[in-house]
Amino acid sequence: MKSVVREDDKKIAGTRTISDELRTLYKEKVSHEIQGGIGDYSDGVLLVTRAGTTHYDFTFRESFIRPGIGLENWVTRTNYPACGVVPTGPHEMSLYVQRHYGQRTGYLQRMTLRLDGFASVHAPFDGGEMLTKPFTFSGNRLEINYSTSAAGSVSVEIQQPDHTPVPGFTLQECVKLMGDQISQTVSWQAGSNLSSLAGVPIRLRFVMKDADLFSLRFSEMNR
Repeated sequence: MKSVVREDDKKIAGTRTISDELRTLYKEKVSHEIQGGIGDYSDGVLLVTRAGTTHYDFTFRESFIRPGIGLENWVTRTNYPACGVVPTGPHEMSLYVQRHYGQRTGYLQRMTLRLDGFASVHAPFDGGEMLTKPFTFSGNRLEINYSTSAAGSVSVEIQQPDHTPVPGFTLQECVKLMGDQISQTVSWQAGSNLSSLAGVPIRLRFVMKDADLFSLRFSEMNR
């Protein structure tokens, strides 16, 4: 596995300061067997890749799992996620994170997310849009994993690569979506069947208000 570490990351890591309070915690609670770890803080972060490659990028710069409240979580080797993400319900997946490393209170903490909920495209109350690059698909319907507020919504327009809306699949013809669904089929006034567009280069335009789009996929439904 190859990952990208930027020089500014190294510089920032080198400027961290250790409080006297944390030094005291090390002396009193952290096992003496741990050597040279004081000041080694850890976050859980996301690395991204594409299927079939061994190259990983640190695209999302923010922490995904912060150390959290309590100095006990700000010691070396704490906050390491355990290997694997486990389905724990029809709408839920769980991951496990090591807490209080090297202390008598050490434990694994279970954290939950909605299915496929690691990241989302978010639009505020005032609204926002996402436009995809041109691509082709197989299947005959579009499903999305999304969540809105009671005042929010998601609408989808299918465009040609030159941004021209495809007749029958314009924004005005889309059945506006509101709610919170792991898998919701997108429909237009003419229905949801997209078989006429399969294999043809298109773009998707999402127009959203106080909403999150977690994932999308094209699938095959019985006609």
